[in-house]
Amino acid sequence: MIRILIIDDDVELCDLLTEYLKQEGFIVTACHEAQLGLMATLSGEYDFVILDVMLPGFSGFEVLRQVRLSSVVPVLMLTARGEEIDRIVGLEMGADDYLPKPFNPRELVARIKAIQRRGGRLNTLQTTPAKLVVDDISFHLAAMTVFQNDVQISLTAVEFTLLHTLIKKIGQAVSREELAQDVLGRKLEMLDRSIDVHISNLRKKLGHNVNGIERIKTVRGVGYMYVSTLA
Repeated sequence: MIRILIIDDDVELCDLLTEYLKQEGFIVTACHEAQLGLMATLSGEYDFVILDVMLPGFSGFEVLRQVRLSSVVPVLMLTARGEEIDRIVGLEMGADDYLPKPFNPRELVARIKAIQRRGGRLNTLQTTPAKLVVDDISFHLAAMTVFQNDVQISLTAVEFTLLHTLIKKIGQAVSREELAQDVLGRKLEMLDRSIDVHISNLRKKLGHNVNGIERIKTVRGVGYMYVSTLA
């Protein structure tokens, strides 16, 4: 069963979400302080973290920053409605997705299940080789790991799935809408920059260019394309 940690100082909301998520079959623990939440996350006992931006002690952003130094556990951030900058900052720091408050608990469950499905879908693919090699990138599906020149690159679940989706269609333009469905498991909302930020994160981690050629090219008006120097 999936073990979920909620880090939010709104005790009433945590109680509501705990009850709802338990009914959906999840094991749920809640904590209301940043430091306690950070320690619990880094314990390795949880499969998924729901993290609020505003926390006593220090912010959810700082919790996320410290978590991403050593863990790729899926993190969904809760942000204030209308605070687009919070969403962008959270994604840039390695959050898998975000959900603005107030929200419908059913939407939260849908986001959690979409993120969890990524790993399962990749591990059960029968038509894809266990290992893909493109230029300086070695992509291992079974272990869900990526190496660049034999050095492992730490990718979140979203970044791993996004890279895999682009490499599967190497040399082809993939629309932002298709990437959102494949990677986030949902439609893009108006002014939603989630895919763009995750692409930016991939470029930073892998390098913008390989052998003098842009690795992930922006296709104006469409989306993105992974370009191989071997093509």
